[in-house]
Amino acid sequence: MRTRSGSRYSNGGEVVALVGQKRKRSPSAVAGECDCGGRRKRPAGEPDYLDALPDDLVLSILSKLAAASSAPSDLLSVHLTCKRLNELGSHDMVFAKASPASLAVKAAAWSEPAQRFLKRCADAGNLEACYNLGMIRFYCLGSRSGGAALLARAAVGGHAAALYSLAVIQFNGSGGAKSDRDLRAGAALCARAASLGHVDALRELGHCLQDGYGVRRDPAEGRRLLVAANARELTLALSAAASRHAVAALPFAAAAGVVGGGGGCPLLSDFGWSLPEAEPHAANQFMVDWWASRCAAQAGGKKDGDGSGVDGDGDGAELRLCSHVRCGRRETRRHEFRRCSVCGAANYCSRACQALDWKRAHKAQCVPMDRWLLAGVAVGGGVEAQQHQQ
Repeated sequence: MRTRSGSRYSNGGEVVALVGQKRKRSPSAVAGECDCGGRRKRPAGEPDYLDALPDDLVLSILSKLAAASSAPSDLLSVHLTCKRLNELGSHDMVFAKASPASLAVKAAAWSEPAQRFLKRCADAGNLEACYNLGMIRFYCLGSRSGGAALLARAAVGGHAAALYSLAVIQFNGSGGAKSDRDLRAGAALCARAASLGHVDALRELGHCLQDGYGVRRDPAEGRRLLVAANARELTLALSAAASRHAVAALPFAAAAGVVGGGGGCPLLSDFGWSLPEAEPHAANQFMVDWWASRCAAQAGGKKDGDGSGVDGDGDGAELRLCSHVRCGRRETRRHEFRRCSVCGAANYCSRACQALDWKRAHKAQCVPMDRWLLAGVAVGGGVEAQQHQQ
């Protein structure tokens, strides 16, 4: 393998031993070689096998590496190997095949180079990069038109999560006024995403059919879709468990209510199951961490790196986050999200998030507002009676 300096490491014929931080040459080293820290220069007549490979084959190998990479550093290490791999590693085919794991940028590590990397992958046609960057721009950076354009590009390519996110935008009229809501378009996008297997879209469409929200009301069909969403979620949970080699013991532990504990996937309790919650999508996790850090900075009296406040909105403090802790979406205008009709304290960007959060936590937290008012009146009346007696 060639190094950046042009020399080669030999698999045999020369043994290099590392003692501490120093390299010692073996006595079996060939006499007459240049002693340069255990390396030898390639003789003029020795073939360079890397240069002998055609570009198409090297690009195919690099594309396979990009598809299997677990972090952006895997691609960066290829670029640092030699000049030829640096040039071929910058080909669109490599960025188009970048794996979702390599595109999972953390909010704490967000920077201009990270944004350029996602933009480079998105320009190469990577649908996952289009979705991630679109969600970040739309909900976090305040670039509504640019984020929506990237989401639309991913949706046209058949990205189910992008289709569902556009449906949520249409249902809420996000990025515009309340009159910009298009319920029929949102329901159509949900139907397309549900046909591609997106669980939240399937659940959202079921609620739309039950309530007649953007579609003709059909409670029976809506209930069937909600049951199908639960079954689909169960299938995905079992598949994830099988990948961790724990599928044999999972049904018994889940039936006993042991696996979930306090963090189980509660929606499956419809069937008596309590499974560990699936990890949120990288884009949702980014938004959750992003707004958590912004709230912490605001509480500490700090501003963002660009000095524009929390997110550049003048009424940023009055905009609410979706109460489902794994969503991360934030209002783009005041009173955009729907409140819980019982307590009025929880806010949800979609019916799917409301259903998930209801079974997860809100069912135990929700208290009707009239009970709070009656309790307040009773407490106030007791205080007044005490004062009157005194």
